[in-house]
Amino acid sequence: MRRLWTSTGYLLVALPTAAASVVAAPLLCLAAPRRWWAVVHLRRAAAYRRVEPPPPTARLDRWPRWLAAHAVIGVPAGLLALFCLGNALFVAVAVPLWWAFPADDPPRLLIEVAVTGWGSAVVLGLAQLAVIGAVVAGAFPPLAALHARLTLAWLAPSVAERLADRVEELTRTRAGVLDAHGAELRRIERDLHDGTQARLVAIAMRLAVARQALPDAPPAVADLLRQAHEGTEEAMTELREVIRTMYPPILADQGLAGALHAVVAGAGVRADLDVGDLGRIPAAVEAVAYFAVTEALTNVAKHSRASHATVRVSRAGDRLLVTVRDDGAGGASEAGGTGLTGIRGRVAALDGRLTVASPPGGPTVVEVELPCAS
Repeated sequence: MRRLWTSTGYLLVALPTAAASVVAAPLLCLAAPRRWWAVVHLRRAAAYRRVEPPPPTARLDRWPRWLAAHAVIGVPAGLLALFCLGNALFVAVAVPLWWAFPADDPPRLLIEVAVTGWGSAVVLGLAQLAVIGAVVAGAFPPLAALHARLTLAWLAPSVAERLADRVEELTRTRAGVLDAHGAELRRIERDLHDGTQARLVAIAMRLAVARQALPDAPPAVADLLRQAHEGTEEAMTELREVIRTMYPPILADQGLAGALHAVVAGAGVRADLDVGDLGRIPAAVEAVAYFAVTEALTNVAKHSRASHATVRVSRAGDRLLVTVRDDGAGGASEAGGTGLTGIRGRVAALDGRLTVASPPGGPTVVEVELPCAS
């Protein structure tokens, strides 16, 4: 019974809204009114279907289809609901008050049959209510369900649209995440460089002074001081390597272009660098680009037997493009232990792309594409 009342109410509201949609169709083609009208009907349809109301779709091509369906279903179904409701109310008044009508104009029920007594009033009233109930039970829920399904299908985003919106949202928020990640990397690097590393240097200096101040110390003490001194220096070396692999200090000091100039200048093969206008790049992207170029040039020097390499770094919209090309023997493969797997892992962590072209005989071209929206 509750479903019948819900369906009747849904169709009764669809009648005026369908008529208003047809009359105001030109106005509803504007973005703001269309969105508001879509939200209203999506909430109604979602409430009827007992689901969460989705946001309206941004696609305009679905709007005319929904307006047509709303008018074709909403107006006739709403009129039918209004007719049934009106007749039910008339029966509720005419049956108990048949005697109050004029004798020459008695109430008429069930296809214009005149009510002339209590018997005919009760029989005809119940018969008409049964017919109305059958129409309501048989037609209203399917009509309301059809209207609600079409509304949700044509005014709400599809699964593909929701996925695209989610990807777009993640793309927008990724810049902030990368900035926060880069700031955290810089903070850790600074703390290690200025704090932990400085303390290790001070300890190493004190141990060196202690060794010099105790030339005649017992062998056991001298050996302990030597081990402590050497262990401290090894710890400093390892710490510098950690700092360099985590976030190279040269990036913080000179930026990506300056850091790459230093890498190219210190490469084991003659190399040229071409850096375009990069704009603002998140620190995490700078670090991956720096490591990619460093590892690629290391591979060139160790494995390619090349005499020359070229490094090009440019920006195209929200993508950073890094290309390392050499004139070596080619045949580079990620399965060959050349460091390409490490590059791919770093690039994939930022949802980037690595492409390696290295036919036998060369040349080898390593291309890295990184998102750098800011």
